[in-house]
Amino acid sequence: MFTGIVEELGEVVAVEQLPDASRFRLRGPLVTRDAKHGDSIAVNGVCLTVVEHGDGEFTADVMAETLNRSSLGALETGSRVNLERPMAVGDRLGGHIVQGHVDGTGTVLERTPSEHWELVKVGLPAHLSRYVVEKGSITVDGVSLTVVDAAADYFTISLIPTTLALTTLGIKQPGDPVNLEVDVIAKYVERLLGPNAQENVK
Repeated sequence: MFTGIVEELGEVVAVEQLPDASRFRLRGPLVTRDAKHGDSIAVNGVCLTVVEHGDGEFTADVMAETLNRSSLGALETGSRVNLERPMAVGDRLGGHIVQGHVDGTGTVLERTPSEHWELVKVGLPAHLSRYVVEKGSITVDGVSLTVVDAAADYFTISLIPTTLALTTLGIKQPGDPVNLEVDVIAKYVERLLGPNAQENVK
């Protein structure tokens, strides 16, 4: 479980292509400070398992399912990534409930800078549109954000200087893909109140 509050801007050190998978080595001195084998670390919002770690770096295996559902397959040596350790019991929930299970990818469409913030328009896959609402929460590349406007095929987010400086959202350009995770509570509510609601509670 994560909160979408990025702890560190990390870097891809190496990518090894395997049959139906990839192995990533990533640099993140902060998130690996107390890491152990089998721990989880969110990379651009994707929950990955630490296989090896040391000297401020860690290795994670990424299976085909994850590569197909996220933008991690586009990462290469030198790519910057958002890193977050899972929340600890008793911590403040600074963002919102984030699982690290990407629901799909969107595309940065426009960036509109202002003096103290920047408005970013992100293309939204049709199957996720119903979960995105004005003033609701969404995770973009692992960053917990509030939706400004929600349309059928896009949404906008407003980024403060801290977010621009400390996450990959400060360098994403129109055309770049981003990982999206919608609010899991909305998905559960839909499931429970859907056509098969009575079957779901048996």
